[in-house]
Amino acid sequence: MSRTAIYHTTVTWKGEHWGHMAMGNGPEMPFSAPPDAHGHPDVLTPEDAFVGAINSCIMMMFLWAAKRFKLDLISYSCRAEGTKQIELDRTEIFTEVVLRPRIRVCAGDEIPEIVRTRVDKALHSAEKYSLVANSVKSAIHIEPEVEIIQEQVLFPG
Repeated sequence: MSRTAIYHTTVTWKGEHWGHMAMGNGPEMPFSAPPDAHGHPDVLTPEDAFVGAINSCIMMMFLWAAKRFKLDLISYSCRAEGTKQIELDRTEIFTEVVLRPRIRVCAGDEIPEIVRTRVDKALHSAEKYSLVANSVKSAIHIEPEVEIIQEQVLFPG
């Protein structure tokens, strides 16, 4: 039997192209339309939030999968790029989101190729089980850069 969970946000118009968002998990922040749509720079936009939601959800699911596949994860960072298409009638849609994660994993005593296969499986699982990725129409592409090192480097400090 399926279960449900409910999440909420509240947005309030603050004049011109300014809004304020309160999220059910606690954070609050101003937002605007992007500058190319008469909004303001240096503030969250719905477009940023859309791409960020996909990026952050994939990362959280990768962290879950990395643990499941017993990866010794050293670091993960990911730049995501959403491509928005604007039609002649001014309707807009994100056609694709490309994620470019940079992943560093320690192989230890294991064969690096075997570890790389587990990293690929973890990335596949992250995309498969991502709530946000499963909830959008946009194509999602993951183009990883993976570094497998034999010994974990400990940084002093």
